[in-house]
Amino acid sequence: MKKLLGTSVLLTLAFTVSAQAQQALTLDNLLPAGSGAASGQIVQLFGLLTVLSIAPGLLIMVTSFTRFAIAFSLLRSGLGLQTAPASMVMISLALFMTFYVMAPAFDRAWNNGLQPLMRNEITQQVALTEISQPFREFMMGQVRDKDLRLFEDLADPSFRTGEDGIVDFRVLVPAFMISELRRGFEIGFLIVLPFLVIDLVVATLTMSMGMMMLPPTVISLPFKILFFVLIDGWNILVGSLIRSFS
Repeated sequence: MKKLLGTSVLLTLAFTVSAQAQQALTLDNLLPAGSGAASGQIVQLFGLLTVLSIAPGLLIMVTSFTRFAIAFSLLRSGLGLQTAPASMVMISLALFMTFYVMAPAFDRAWNNGLQPLMRNEITQQVALTEISQPFREFMMGQVRDKDLRLFEDLADPSFRTGEDGIVDFRVLVPAFMISELRRGFEIGFLIVLPFLVIDLVVATLTMSMGMMMLPPTVISLPFKILFFVLIDGWNILVGSLIRSFS
């Protein structure tokens, strides 16, 4: 029985090695020496798969998602809620608001870049320029000059802004992101401030009444939720966030 098992293992290994050798031979036949066309297509396919794998990160880096996500996160912290609304709900709302704000950029990228490329009307280089241009204009309209100068001063001379005035993406994207982080925290401060006032008032009242053992946050939570509902907080917050990109 042991001999049979050992023979089976050896045969399996032999077939595996043989199959790998055949695959290698087939690959060599597909890419013979001096044939650059097929290898170039392999490299392009690999690049496309790489871009698709980092697409969620690109969505965060070059769109309005960062500002929305920070504002909603600080809203939940200000209300004193840990799990409600659920993170999936907040992220979904931030994503759809991002699609709403970025709709003109997405439409331009599709109509001027991606769709003509699929019809073989333009080259890949032209398509890349047409697709990236709407997002470049959006980021240039939102980035702070101070942040842009910071990364230009720290950048390698090879990708600083040239005579044509076009800012390199390696400079523009990080500058845009820290600008969005700053604006997100500015909006978050305005969101959290009224809830902090409610917490202070409730804490003062509970201390004056001698209710030492009862956490003030437990009492202030329903008042903060009621306050947010009465002022129609979601309408005000979402409207203010969208208008901040005008």
